[in-house]
Amino acid sequence: MYIFATEPIMSMLNDQIPAFQIGNIVAAPKGNMSYRDIKKVVLERIQNRVWGPDSLLPGEIELAEEFSSTRTTVNRALRELAEEGFLDRKRKAGTRVLKSPVRKAQVTIPLVRDEVAEAGASYRYSLVKSEVLRAPLWLTAKLALKPNRDVLHLQCMHFADNDPFQLEERWIIVESVPEVLDADFTASGPNEWLVQRVPFSNLEISFFATKADEKTAEFLDAAVGDPIIATQRTTWLHGEPVTHAVLYFAPGYKITTRL
Repeated sequence: MYIFATEPIMSMLNDQIPAFQIGNIVAAPKGNMSYRDIKKVVLERIQNRVWGPDSLLPGEIELAEEFSSTRTTVNRALRELAEEGFLDRKRKAGTRVLKSPVRKAQVTIPLVRDEVAEAGASYRYSLVKSEVLRAPLWLTAKLALKPNRDVLHLQCMHFADNDPFQLEERWIIVESVPEVLDADFTASGPNEWLVQRVPFSNLEISFFATKADEKTAEFLDAAVGDPIIATQRTTWLHGEPVTHAVLYFAPGYKITTRL
């Protein structure tokens, strides 16, 4: 049995740009600063309570002068810190330190190949089925698709040391990703192709326990009725659905997430 620890799906930027401290004030390094430099200094000032909870930060123009940078660069640094849960930004009201800074999720989609390799196993992929068809009614309803939309349905197997690891059932909306019809998935899976070529603006992930039916039991080398873990994942780009996948893992799979 393999126990896999997934790549952490939540991560903070951990920059290595030096700053120095005078008393409680974290001073900026000299010279033109990148947005990463600025993020590091601002975050250290927040953590050292130079700018305490609910403090109003100086304006972008003032910070740009201090950091020998542009207002655009300062804006990017502050925007990312807001996205990561440290700042609250409101137009005309300025930028404030959150009263209770919260570490927010930075989500990435893991690759099965990487999961298997990190467990010290040899990865192998096999395409089982590829077909273009009209979206089934349940998928049309779930993703609020227009009637009679074409989808590319793919069924793929992923192996670890030639043992079944994951059965992937995936539907890709052709209207959203028309170039998928020219893609070749015989050597590598659709997830890798999508991660490399198609961005997403929204992501929904569900984890659930289920029992292997005849199809999943056959592919995963399990007995019918065996408990297995499954993941359901859907991505959108600017409100348009891109792909929906259900991933079934072989018995013994373990999910570990680190913050």
